Amino acid sequence: MPATLKVGVVGVGWAGQQHVKAFSAIDGVDIVAVAGMETDLLASIQAEHNIPHGFARWEDLMELEGLDAVSVAVPTFLHAPITVAALERGLHVLSEKPLARNGEEGAAMVAAARKAGRVLDVVFNHRRRGDVKKLKSIIDDGALGRPYYAKASWLRRRGIPTLGSWFTNPELAGGGPLADIGVHVLDYALHLLGEPKVISVSASTYSELGSQGRGGDTNYIAASSNHKFEVEDFASAFIRLEGGVTLMVEAGWASYRDPADLMDFRVYGTDGGAELRAAQSQEVSDSGLRIFTDDGDVNADYTAEPLDDGNHPAVVEEFVAAIRAGEGEWGNHDGSIALNRARVIDACYTSAREQREVRL
Repeated sequence: MPATLKVGVVGVGWAGQQHVKAFSAIDGVDIVAVAGMETDLLASIQAEHNIPHGFARWEDLMELEGLDAVSVAVPTFLHAPITVAALERGLHVLSEKPLARNGEEGAAMVAAARKAGRVLDVVFNHRRRGDVKKLKSIIDDGALGRPYYAKASWLRRRGIPTLGSWFTNPELAGGGPLADIGVHVLDYALHLLGEPKVISVSASTYSELGSQGRGGDTNYIAASSNHKFEVEDFASAFIRLEGGVTLMVEAGWASYRDPADLMDFRVYGTDGGAELRAAQSQEVSDSGLRIFTDDGDVNADYTAEPLDDGNHPAVVEEFVAAIRAGEGEWGNHDGSIALNRARVIDACYTSAREQREVRL
């Protein structure tokens, strides 16, 4: 491995900026190029982080000599073409979630990673949060016994990201909140439960508020949007897992509920249970991890202290560590977990569309 990893970042929006900050904080990593169509923002990021090369087109970034890896932080419809092109050039890839618009595109990305023998990681940053990591350690230690039922959600009151943008176009985004934030919920839930095999899904989707121009920025005017609202604004899924375990998932950009964004996870086990809650708004911050258990016949419930937060920096650090670990480790980072998530999301959309249970 080279002494210094040379990285390019494609995308200068919020996600791309998180990647730039995280790579910039790691010794022995140089961001040598960034690509984005927002000219002023591109120039600002280059100046702030002393990045020598800036491109409007991602294809031009790929032609830069000496690159070792790229980050893909652009709208979902571009994940597959950029990732496959990078892997075919022998570059390692870190892609934003979801892996792709669907499992078919995701499978092509994983196949390209395996053929190239390079790392393909996907940004599932919420499994790196301190409360999730703490709960994972508690479950893995057997303190809850055998988990048999779990419910996980990410719900917003007004949280459609840029109503009328690419986010609300299924051809560009792949779906609505189920694909956007629901994939995070699905990921940390299956991660916490020990990666059980998904047997079947039964899902429902709704488009009740976004289609009327509600649930997003108050300045949004439905009639003047760039795209029609063609995705769901709320989804729920009943998921059967191997071993008789049940998982309920909810993902909503907009619904008439408490104004605070809520991300949570509840699990019932044979020897205990847990409730992880993270609610955030301008007025309220309500987070915590409660463990429910017994000491003999007496309740012994307690609040667990979270571990240190990881989020995007932890994802980027693990990506760099996987590259530096050498070829023997690269095969363990081929995007397979993200492909599993994509196929479950596909099954949920099929179930909702055809109003039936779908087996995987």
